Amino acid sequence: MKTAYNQTSSQPLPDYANGVTLGLQELMVYKQQAVRWLPPAKSLWATALGQHQSRQLGRGMDFAEVRQYQPGDDIRTIDWRVTARTGKPHTKLFTEEREKPVVLYIDLSRSLFFGSTYLLKSVQLGHMVSLIAWLSLAQKDRIGAVIDTGAALIELRPSNRMQGPLGILQQLIDHHNQLLTAPVDSPTVSFTRALETLRRLCSKGSEIVMLSDFTRFESQHDTLIGQLRQHNRVRMVQFWDPLEQGNTEFRGIEQVSDRSTTQWLDFASKQTRTVLANSFQARQDALKSTALSHGVSFSSISSAKPLLQQLFG
Repeated sequence: MKTAYNQTSSQPLPDYANGVTLGLQELMVYKQQAVRWLPPAKSLWATALGQHQSRQLGRGMDFAEVRQYQPGDDIRTIDWRVTARTGKPHTKLFTEEREKPVVLYIDLSRSLFFGSTYLLKSVQLGHMVSLIAWLSLAQKDRIGAVIDTGAALIELRPSNRMQGPLGILQQLIDHHNQLLTAPVDSPTVSFTRALETLRRLCSKGSEIVMLSDFTRFESQHDTLIGQLRQHNRVRMVQFWDPLEQGNTEFRGIEQVSDRSTTQWLDFASKQTRTVLANSFQARQDALKSTALSHGVSFSSISSAKPLLQQLFG
């Protein structure tokens, strides 16, 4: 687990939160917030991606049939192939998807238990899990999860009842708080196995939301992301801390570790901070390239600001 100088923040913590542990009370706050992204409000993902329009989480349109064009039909739905073949204009009809499975990949590996200011990345991730879980329930989607503790994978199959979100949140809280005191040298499940588990668990047409810092993501995982994307909608949400960019007011020397190596970093050195910034940007470019190549949405959430403040701007 990385360690670093912990700067204080002038911003008040979210309700019922201490920034380190997770509790049900602080996560239940997001149950009321989810209504902000219900139709006809702007989509959560449009906001997270900085876009103006996006389909709602867990919602899309399924093709139903083709019939002859009628006055008032949207010309954008004209089926030009059938129109050319028959000589008469035909239009496609669609029906709204119902109870689409939403499966969250919740990364609780050791690198998430880090925060140089305000919240641990894992805590911010937990807040996002809660928001998505309650929004999925409000939209009558089934919600499930794969919780990756670093040492094990816990599978929670999709459910469209209240027990779905509550079960995920309680498991998240229990494992998160236990992992705060877990040995640093505990075994680690490969990211490959996590992606393969998602592929096995998710039925075709699922919405897969991957919540992680993606520090275990490597070039060989690109193919697995592509396989997940073949029959599902996939979203990547990355959680990061300002210190990973070399952004800190601390100007002392601290010991840091990434499990395989340990070294001392001089944060008073501009070169040190530049190296960190360049390394972070290289990782961002690789993740964005993977997302773009497979048509996967990619967004980033900082652990240094309240989640809702980042989403609402």
